[in-house]
Amino acid sequence: MLRPIRTLAAAAAALLLATACNSASTGGTSQKPGDSVRGVTADTIKVGGIVSMTTASGYSKKDTDLGARARYARANAEGGINGRRIEYLGAEDDGQDPARNLAAARGLVQQERVFAVAPMSSVTFAGADFLDAQRVPTVGWGTLPSFCGPKHIYGFNGCLVPMPGGTLNQTWPEGLAAVLGGARGKSVALLANDNDAGTFGIRTFTQGFTAAGFQVSYAKAAVPATSLPSDWSAYTKEILRSAGGKAPDAVVSIMQTPYNIGLFTALKRAGYRGVLSDPTDYDPGLLSKDATRQALDGVHVLLQFQPFEADTPAMRQFKADIRKAAGGKDVPLNMHMMTGYMSADLFLSIAAQAGRDLTVESFQKAAAAFSDRGTLVGDRAEPRGQKESFGCGALVRLKNGRYEIAVPFRCYEPIPFG
Repeated sequence: MLRPIRTLAAAAAALLLATACNSASTGGTSQKPGDSVRGVTADTIKVGGIVSMTTASGYSKKDTDLGARARYARANAEGGINGRRIEYLGAEDDGQDPARNLAAARGLVQQERVFAVAPMSSVTFAGADFLDAQRVPTVGWGTLPSFCGPKHIYGFNGCLVPMPGGTLNQTWPEGLAAVLGGARGKSVALLANDNDAGTFGIRTFTQGFTAAGFQVSYAKAAVPATSLPSDWSAYTKEILRSAGGKAPDAVVSIMQTPYNIGLFTALKRAGYRGVLSDPTDYDPGLLSKDATRQALDGVHVLLQFQPFEADTPAMRQFKADIRKAAGGKDVPLNMHMMTGYMSADLFLSIAAQAGRDLTVESFQKAAAAFSDRGTLVGDRAEPRGQKESFGCGALVRLKNGRYEIAVPFRCYEPIPFG
């Protein structure tokens, strides 16, 4: 297990956040020519993770760590990477707190001396500038702008929130268009939390749904990110009148599970009969409670990987690896396991191509020419993935307590983002 990282004093946390960029560029742990390679020995490669395992809302990505452990365990069982075993320290919990995210990044590099951070999965990535400045290969779920552009940071399925000049993944708009029999004449309402991820999500999906032919009748990053609303009526009233005084054909929530449950329950109670969709609620563990199962029944969930219901060699391997890492138990699968698994997989695939002489430079050189096909997230290529997503995904629908494939996994041509 990872050794505990010293807790930052509250007064120092704000200062660290404010000076992250400057202090990162002058830190004393940068690898210099002639130095031994941080985190690499003759027979091991040290890797850590950063994951939001606990949050104020109760939402947890803890199974991201299990997914990463499963993939690293298989790599080690197969002989490691070019003869080196992966020493995975586990994931630090950032609690969705920017100060803790930065503290975890600093601790992994300065105290644990990791070569890489994989996975990194959170709605905050305050440690991004530090990790990039320290030249730490970092792989995670590219839902934040920090995964789009920095040299050493990679999204396991590409850059999902690009800056102007990049591209947008059209899986969600095109998938919902297929569900609705076409986008022409159809309206959609978008709702997100009032944080950075929500603001970027509204911006990108407004453009994506518009480009697919939808009328975006409502688009706000307005829901408090730090506490669940006890009354959703202020949001539902606006949404249900947003399409020229009528309800939109689809309501898309760009939020986490506890918020989705509250929003969808309120909409259903208000009589909404249109399509509901979100990007997070693909988790059989959610179905154990009647109220949750009822709230999510009929919801179409966006996936950026092959659905667990798909019968492919890659999916069978994933399931076998997870079962083994879980002590031989058939644990309920969820998207966080896939996030950790594919973050580790991308790191391992690039590191393998870097060869026996593994350094940050050789890793970056391998990444600059990396590509493969037919993975659980589709065809991958770098450095394209630092500017755009890999463009693949599916929609599943919860129906009568079971998930079913609503729109099969496929890849869509991305569109320019501006």
